[in-house]
Amino acid sequence: MEDLLELDDQLTPEHRMIRDTVRRFVSERVLPHVGEWFERGVFPGRELAPELGSLGLLGMHLEGYGCAGLDAISYGVACRELEAGDSGLRSFVSVQGSLAMFPIWKYGSEEQKQEWLPRLASGEAIGCFGLTEPDHGSDPGSMRTYAKQDPSGDWILNGSKMWITNGSIADVAVVWAQTDSGIRGFIVPASTPGFSAQEIHRKLSLRASVTSSLHFDDVRLPASAVLPGVTGLKGPLSCLTEARYGILWGVVGAARACLEAAVDYARTRIQFGKPIGAFQLTQRKLAWMAVALGQAGLTALHLGRLKEAGRLKPRQVSFGKLANVRAALDIAREARSILGANGITLEYPVIRHMTNLESVLTYEGTEEVHTLVLGEALTGVAAYR
Repeated sequence: MEDLLELDDQLTPEHRMIRDTVRRFVSERVLPHVGEWFERGVFPGRELAPELGSLGLLGMHLEGYGCAGLDAISYGVACRELEAGDSGLRSFVSVQGSLAMFPIWKYGSEEQKQEWLPRLASGEAIGCFGLTEPDHGSDPGSMRTYAKQDPSGDWILNGSKMWITNGSIADVAVVWAQTDSGIRGFIVPASTPGFSAQEIHRKLSLRASVTSSLHFDDVRLPASAVLPGVTGLKGPLSCLTEARYGILWGVVGAARACLEAAVDYARTRIQFGKPIGAFQLTQRKLAWMAVALGQAGLTALHLGRLKEAGRLKPRQVSFGKLANVRAALDIAREARSILGANGITLEYPVIRHMTNLESVLTYEGTEEVHTLVLGEALTGVAAYR
């Protein structure tokens, strides 16, 4: 399909190499199977993690400790190509790199970094990020999970987390909890007594992804389990900013896959003696889908350049997440209408992307929360409460 704005011409040769490498991996290892994974509600994370690690995709935007140390646009392009396969695949890589590895890399001790980052980068170990709770999603500052230090210096962790990607296959969880001195991050190995994880089933979105609940029942952790470099909501929110950056690129890939499917179908589906792509109403749909895709791609590229320059602000990431996910979801829905009844089958990628994007619209900041972030930026007035 033609890139109407020729956006990939703006990429460096290294970015294009990453694009082609990830696209080939997705084409060979994911697309032949992802429809079946989605239908069965499974994701072979243990099998894919070492392969993703060998490609340098886990924590690829981090420096040292076995990480690739690539730039922001490289990370974005990789997320775009991964999500062109499936949002669950990009979520796996995003959670591993931006939500499990990034807080250890940014706020961890040298011992914590040496212990976990090389294993997570290679895919030998899988990580998850415990912030959202059953009763506290958009308001993480009200979390109930609590850690208290006893006279021995150990921490005792109690509480639960919900909607945790990778949770029940993770070797380690980065868990955020209230303490007497504010919210702190804790590195919790999955083998720690009192820690348990259950996979959430009966999902109709992100089915090719492991989603779990985490439970902590008097989990005893040494003092060395605390991330020493941050206290307060700044810690988890900075991690979410990293992950949301990957999302605003990733959904461009999902949208592109839907538009490509719609264009191919419109060229070959014959009705009233000619392809449906020859009808004006269909061409109008395709044209506006292409416009929305181009605008989302421009937004991602611009924010990537700001990030590389060290100028990217959280509210700009909110802008990208809000605009690009909504655009991708609109494109997926329009593509579904072009495919008609065939659009609801897993013979085509559209319904899978469409239902996945319903979750992407919500996770890591709902559409409503990002709207309020922009409202506050424009008016100077916070309207969250």
